[in-house]
Amino acid sequence: MAATAASSLQMAAVRPCVSTSHRAVKAGVAFVAGNSKKASWANLASACHISSVQPLHRSFMSSSVKLDKVVTKATAESSDSKPVSGLPIDLRGKKAFIAGVADDNGYGWAIAKSLAAAGAEIFVGTWVPALNIFETSLRRGKFDGSRVLPDGSLMEITKVYPLDAVYDSPEDVPEDVKANKRYAASSKWTVKEVAESVKQDFGSIDILVHSLANGPEVSKPLLETSRKGYLAAVSASSGSSISLTYIASERIIPGYGGGMSSAKAALESDTRVLAFEAGRKHKIRVNAISAGPLGSRAAKAIGFIDTMIEYSFENAPLQKELSADEVGNTAAFLASPLASAITGAVIYVDNGLNAMGVGVDSPIFKDLNIPKSKH
Repeated sequence: MAATAASSLQMAAVRPCVSTSHRAVKAGVAFVAGNSKKASWANLASACHISSVQPLHRSFMSSSVKLDKVVTKATAESSDSKPVSGLPIDLRGKKAFIAGVADDNGYGWAIAKSLAAAGAEIFVGTWVPALNIFETSLRRGKFDGSRVLPDGSLMEITKVYPLDAVYDSPEDVPEDVKANKRYAASSKWTVKEVAESVKQDFGSIDILVHSLANGPEVSKPLLETSRKGYLAAVSASSGSSISLTYIASERIIPGYGGGMSSAKAALESDTRVLAFEAGRKHKIRVNAISAGPLGSRAAKAIGFIDTMIEYSFENAPLQKELSADEVGNTAAFLASPLASAITGAVIYVDNGLNAMGVGVDSPIFKDLNIPKSKH
């Protein structure tokens, strides 16, 4: 069932669909990017065959960074005739499913763009209540400015699938949810149904990114979180193939409640276990990205995201604003053959904040003459 689920995951097109090869691809890279449902998303991940052992042939980006004569380039160009120099990320021919994209300002969207710039075909899974607005915005070109790739072309989303990862199968969906008008217009949006739809539409996928979170009581302290709210957070926010996690999994972040810290801890544990199980059984790599705070629409639900961004700037080793593209580019790297020996890892993309043991903006350290940058 696991192999069936993951290899079938893909997305419904918002814009004109671009037909691609329906071949099943084996081998593997898997990201745990986001949050996911333990059993179901683990099944999806183990079914997601990602080939990441082939030589890289393409250049991917408009600028290059030189490090001791080694140049890493990323380009959206598709020409096979141009010579390739440096160390390119080549995901041409790969199909990537990003679960949890509902607008153009979060990490999920940034990851989709980076994978697209590296040549991957993009499918997305969008939370059912947000589906209509997302598809309408895409269709009307409201996201066109955010779709621009390094070569000037626009990211194409082959298909967008309605998805609610809280529910494994139709049998799990409560009657009140089925009757809700925000769900009534969509069908086949549980994890099992989406997996089956993707398999039927495209065969298999190569890269699975989980960028979902569900914390209905995130503003409540854990002591005040209801059992229902806690289980909702854990069910939709842990377990997957590339996933996005957060430092609250291992450090206390007051205000990040509703069971979300527990969900992230479970997600990271599942990342390690799945790395072994999926690696031995399917040669799939499973990793997580622990991203720093970003002022996305979803993060606004926490209520103090701007304070967290300011805290990060004041206390991280690198005093600069964290961009969603930096997380997206890390995902592209992890999905590529360049990361073929990396699995079971949590990669921190937070300007180094995770390394700090104290907040250096505290008055206690005022006499230490610690270097500081200005905004």
